[in-house]
Amino acid sequence: MKRIRMTLASAALLLLCGCNEPSKPESPSTDGNEKKENAVIETMMARRSIRKYLPHAVGRDTMQVILNCGINAPNGQNKQSWEIRVVDNPDFINGVTEVFKQKNPKMAEDPNFKNMFRNAPTVVFIANDLSYDCSQIDCGLLGENMILAAQSMGIGSCCLASPTRFMNDTPEAAEYLKKLDFPEGYQLLYCIAFGYPDETPAAKPRKAEKIRFID
Repeated sequence: MKRIRMTLASAALLLLCGCNEPSKPESPSTDGNEKKENAVIETMMARRSIRKYLPHAVGRDTMQVILNCGINAPNGQNKQSWEIRVVDNPDFINGVTEVFKQKNPKMAEDPNFKNMFRNAPTVVFIANDLSYDCSQIDCGLLGENMILAAQSMGIGSCCLASPTRFMNDTPEAAEYLKKLDFPEGYQLLYCIAFGYPDETPAAKPRKAEKIRFID
């Protein structure tokens, strides 16, 4: 009986040691199916710039998740050299669009044109710190995080430069720029349209020859 107890104790000890062994990291896949097996890569490859949206705005709770992903982007020295403003107020969007239409009457002739942000119901405005020479890079990383987070949640997006250029350069739009209330030393850099997609555009080809490994 004593011998049986010792045998059982030894077996239990071996089993316990086996359970406590650190798991080995999985080897990277080499079969070319990484995109199908990795949700992050799948999201990146599925992302498209959306230029047609359903009219209802993205809920603020959902936008908060997207914004939190944005501010957790890598940034130089953790300076977080950005300022972010979220606008889902139709009065603001339609108001600045009216100024845009006065300056660009041809755009207003398009029956599908509703606002200058690709008709998106929610717009995120991003300003960069002019005193930091890498702030534009930080703001770009911030925006990419938000875009990918939105894609994973079924929300479309499109980076826009021309509306922000218009707001920065047009005196008649100054009141809307002022409403964004960016602190001194920050300048509106670009904006991102967000909304529920009303189109499913195909991917545009990318130039793989622009990538080179240097030995």
